[in-house]
Amino acid sequence: MSRIGRQPVTVPGGVTITVGSDNVVTVKGPKGELKQNVDRDIKVEVKDGTVQLGRPTDQIRHRAMHGLYRALINNMVKGVTEGYKLNLELVGVGYKASNQGNTLDLSLGYSHNIIIEVPKELKVATAQEKGQNPTIALEGADKQLLGAVAAKIRSLRKPEPYKGKGVKFVGEVLRRKAGKAAGK
Repeated sequence: MSRIGRQPVTVPGGVTITVGSDNVVTVKGPKGELKQNVDRDIKVEVKDGTVQLGRPTDQIRHRAMHGLYRALINNMVKGVTEGYKLNLELVGVGYKASNQGNTLDLSLGYSHNIIIEVPKELKVATAQEKGQNPTIALEGADKQLLGAVAAKIRSLRKPEPYKGKGVKFVGEVLRRKAGKAAGK
């Protein structure tokens, strides 16, 4: 059996989980409300402050779905209690970031600024300190949405391997290459 799928998801105080019709799991907590459609073959039971998932057979597909939905529900519970945060860093001369509410204005070395409308479920903040690279902080309860928005921002100017210029996650280790002069 799936080792992840068998583990129950503990529900902390202040969080309510309901399983509606069509296997829609709704998690409500202090940081918001999240919904997830669960495959109809996977059975979701909420009892005694835990969520237990079950599968009908040991088929590869059922085993994969079992662990997947357990992890997604666990991420939802963690999101509505603690929330998730991602930081991006702009490395490069003249790269800038600013925000007005949830509108992000990026200057990434192109002939024009790039303006991104961040979904209202996420909070965005930018910081520009002297001697430091500009940073973008994204915060929200939905881990999937947070990762998708951060990946979209990073894809606008991926870090290049020679100088490391571009948009990268804080703490991300880049694989660097030697230039032409080192090849001789």
